[in-house]
Formats: sequence, C-alpha cells, structure tokens
Amino acid sequence: MSGAGKKIADVAFKAGRTIDWEGMAKMLVSDEARKEFATLRRAFDEVNSTLQTKFSQEPEPIDWEYYRKGIGSRLVDMYKQAYESIEVPKYVDKVTPEYKSKFDALLVELKEAEGKSLKESERLEKEIAEVQELKEKISTMTAEEYFEKHPELKKKFDDEIRNDYWGY
Repeated sequence: MSGAGKKIADVAFKAGRTIDWEGMAKMLVSDEARKEFATLRRAFDEVNSTLQTKFSQEPEPIDWEYYRKGIGSRLVDMYKQAYESIEVPKYVDKVTPEYKSKFDALLVELKEAEGKSLKESERLEKEIAEVQELKEKISTMTAEEYFEKHPELKKKFDDEIRNDYWGY
C-alpha cells in the first residue's frame, strides 16, 4: 500500500476515536434526528472499517523466483519490469480546503446559536418558575399582590377606568 493511503486510513481511525458520538446523541431531540444520526454513525463506522482493513495493509511482496521456476525468466522479467515501473499517483486533497472555510463559518454560527439557545433557556426557566409560583399562590393572592408583580397590568387597568372603557 502506498504511504498516502496508509496515512489516510490512520487519520480516519484517529478521527473516529476523537468524535464524541454519545455527547452528540444526547443533544438530539426528535426521533427522526436520532434515526439520521444512527445512520450517519453506521456509515462512518463502515467507511472507517473499510479504510482500516483494505487500505492499511501493505501488499505481500511478489516472489519472482517462484514464478521464474514455473513460467520462465523472460516472461517473469517482463512482468517484473512492468510492475516496478508502475507509479501510483499521490492523493492531493482539493476538497478539504474548499469546505474548511464553510465548516469554520458553520462553527461560528453554531456557537452563536448555542449562546442564543442558552439565553432563551434561562429566560424560559425563569418564566416557568414564575408560573409555578403563581399557580401555587393564585387561590390566596389578592389583586394588589398580583399588581405588585405586574405593574404594567395595573397601569393598563387604571387607564381603562380613567378613560371610561369597560371592554365593550
């Protein structure tokens, strides 16, 4: 196997170990997302396995002397010369540079979305706590106590009374 193929297989194997599959799986909400994620993981594992088995092994050396004895040296020498003249082109990665900037931009967008999500989550947690507190106290709460927590509603009601607006 060529050095480039082995290097690609090694990189893929190391990448597979550094991916936090369980951490990403915990973030998924819908069943459809979980199914797609499982499909992605299976595909990644299959490709990684193929790279490890097919491309990480060096080919066995050819025993030219064995073939010389059975076929004849002239024909074997011709094949040996042709075999040794084969040059496997080196892989040049043109895809990664093209998509690296897009991936980096997506990471920045992801961080921004994560920040917004955390802020919204905090706001919703506070709102849930307020609603639960209100639910517990609603049966014994007076209008004055309610208006202390919601002065904008008191102002609205006072304005409606002052303007002689009774809702009809």
